[in-house]
Order: sequence, then structure tokens, then C-alpha cells
Amino acid sequence: MAQVAFGPYETGEVTYAEELWPSVPNDSVCIVDRGFFAAGILLALSQGASNRHWLTRAKSNLAWRVVEKLGRGDQIVEMDIRAPARKKHPWLPLTWRMRAISYCRKGFRPQILLTSMLDPVAFPASELADLYHERWEIELAYDEIKTEMLEREETLRSKSPSSVTQELWGIFIAYNLVRLEMERIASELHLPPTRISFVTALTRIVDVWSWMAIASPGTIPKQLLDYQERLKRLILPPRRSNRAYPRAVKIKMSNYPRNRRSPSGGSLI
Repeated sequence: MAQVAFGPYETGEVTYAEELWPSVPNDSVCIVDRGFFAAGILLALSQGASNRHWLTRAKSNLAWRVVEKLGRGDQIVEMDIRAPARKKHPWLPLTWRMRAISYCRKGFRPQILLTSMLDPVAFPASELADLYHERWEIELAYDEIKTEMLEREETLRSKSPSSVTQELWGIFIAYNLVRLEMERIASELHLPPTRISFVTALTRIVDVWSWMAIASPGTIPKQLLDYQERLKRLILPPRRSNRAYPRAVKIKMSNYPRNRRSPSGGSLI
């Protein structure tokens, strides 16, 4: 986690995202949710940096003009920037260009990606399509924080704004410390960090900290070495990118109360 922006709930996440752009490094691509698709947001991300790009999935209601065809399902398109956006951001041009890449992965519906990476030689369309699906890593990170670190208790304990801020920063720092340890172990084993289990690393670290509270100082180095060796043996298998799971819900949400009566008319316990 490189940077964080948060604040009062009446401020939208798009506004907070703009605070993060200065922290995005040069020579990088930022994969954003399609809800962030706006000229004032994405053009601001590209400005003030060297070779900083964005990649997102297109909304179904977008309209554009084809400027140049780069290949099959690969083209340069142009969109008009609406007057309200230019009024809010006077530096915006009348139009902006981007690249539209059409593709379809097995088990998914056809999709269109939009990006500021216009060069088809430096940025092949097939690689960008594969890269976009790396965005799912952030969803896994949300699960790690909410389910594993907070144990599904998403409501913070703090009662005042300053305490909430302090608690959130504590959660983010702890998350990065676990991730840092995972990266160190992966580097020693010459593996990508995704092959190290976050749940296992978190559990092991919490166990070591709990034990250190009552351990004598002389035994700590040996226990740390033992912990690191045990963690190295718990390696995840490589990610299976060929799997496809359509979106679905286990329980359909409804405004009606759930019927808990058995078919025979009795009550369920």
C-alpha cells in the first residue's frame, strides 16, 4: 500500500483519489475502476509525470469517434469533453484521445478497455488485456484487511474522528508490515510475493508477537529464525489464471423478510 486518502463520508471516493495521483510513480500504469472514468480525473493522472498511464474498463454507454485502426479490436478513439467538466477544470481540452481494445476471455463477456497507452508496439493489446485482470489483487487486499485483520468486524472501535483516523492508520501500517515480511520471504525464495499466504503470514506474526510478550530476550533471535523457516515451507501454488467464475450471490438480497418455516409447516431451529 503506497498511499492512502480518506476523510468524512460525505466526500466521494473520486475526490479522495485525486489526492493520490502525486504519489503514483513515473513509468507506471494505474488500473482504475470504470467509475473513475472522467477527463478531469484521468488526464490529471497523466500530467505532471513521465510515462505515467491509466487503464480502465469502458462503460457500456460511452460514445466515441474512431481516429485510427491499429489492428483487430485495437483502435485510437476520440471523445468530446463536456462543458461542465471544462468549467470545473478550465485546463481541460475540448477533446481527448485514448486507445480502445476489444477482447474476450474464456468464461467472460466481451469487454472493451480504454487506456492512455497509445503505442501498440510498446504496449501490445494482449498484454494490456492480461494486465487489467491484475486489478483483482486489490479486491483480495480488501478481503485480507476486512476478513483476516479485522475478523469481519468492519465497524471501527473508535468513537471520535481523530481516533478513527489513528485507528485506520494503525490498520494500514500493520497491513504493510505483514506485506513487507511476505515480500522479504518471497525474495529469499526467488518467488513472486503472491505465492506467500497472507493469512499464514499474519497468523505466524501474531503468534510470535504474543509469545515475545512473555519470552526472555535471549531466546528471541532463535525463535525468529524458526518462525521464518516455518513460513518458508508454507508456499501457495501458482495462480491459476485460466479459471472463470461468473459473478453470483449466495443469498439474494430482498426487502422481504426471510421465510424460515419448513415445508411441513413446522419451525426451523
